[in-house]
Amino acid sequence: MARKFTLIQSLWSKWTKKRFSFEQHKRLTQKDVLVFMYQQGYLYLVLILITFIAGVNYANNLILGFCFLISAILCISFYITFKQLHGLHIEVSYTELGQVGQPLSLELYFKQPQAQARYLWIKVDAQMHQIMFADLRYCHTVELNPNKRGVFEYPTVQLFSVYPFGLVRAWTYMYLKRQSWIAPHAQYSVTQQQRLRQAQELDLDEFRELRDFRQGDSIQTVSWKQVARGQGLYVKVFEQHDNLHSVEIDYLHMPSTDHEEKLSLMMGLIEQCEQQQYAYRLLLPHAELANGVGEQQMLQAKRLLAQA
Repeated sequence: MARKFTLIQSLWSKWTKKRFSFEQHKRLTQKDVLVFMYQQGYLYLVLILITFIAGVNYANNLILGFCFLISAILCISFYITFKQLHGLHIEVSYTELGQVGQPLSLELYFKQPQAQARYLWIKVDAQMHQIMFADLRYCHTVELNPNKRGVFEYPTVQLFSVYPFGLVRAWTYMYLKRQSWIAPHAQYSVTQQQRLRQAQELDLDEFRELRDFRQGDSIQTVSWKQVARGQGLYVKVFEQHDNLHSVEIDYLHMPSTDHEEKLSLMMGLIEQCEQQQYAYRLLLPHAELANGVGEQQMLQAKRLLAQA
């Protein structure tokens, strides 16, 4: 029995994935919308049955008339609920790149040819969103929480309506085929932070010249030997290197043996460099990112870490 049930579930899953596959946009037609009784609707059917039997047994036209009235209401509910989804044009906007620990946005755009009030529910995993709109165009954002680095498979989106009486449900599925890359979460190492701070300091071995002390100069740069000899107040000037504010983030130099932890430490250094606007170079076992800083550099670095 359990094997038959599993087989039925497998066949149903294959059929729904094939029928309700979703690329980027779709207009819901009759074949895309499923309609059936919903929760209180079963009790409503029992009420119809009871009133029908009572009207026949007692030959009471009033009871039969009431039975036909509530039956008509149920039939109308099927149509109205179905029309909540039928003809609706749906477009999905994906976020190509995300990061563990940060929400990944999935934007759903709804368009309709004529202004009509629609009362819908959106179910994504354990999330339930209730929306209502009457405009020709409406946007709703669903935030997902990826918890693993690498390729992110979008969950199935179920769109349904139980309007107006909650007796009937019309629903459809959206099996999203697109994927997103998820970068690792940022992890910070004390050793790596110290190295980054050292990259911001002057190299004291590269002495260039002495110059007269000026107001505003740091006391730390004063040449105390000249002061002690009575030669005057001078300031040491050191050579400024072009790569002074450049950091090399090498996979092999990360203080860890675990692959995922190495990538997280690299992500932490990247974020620190971006915050302080220091150019950085990324070195991975099978990829390399040239020296740079800025939004595009950050996106490329995230993508390489996600694909590593």
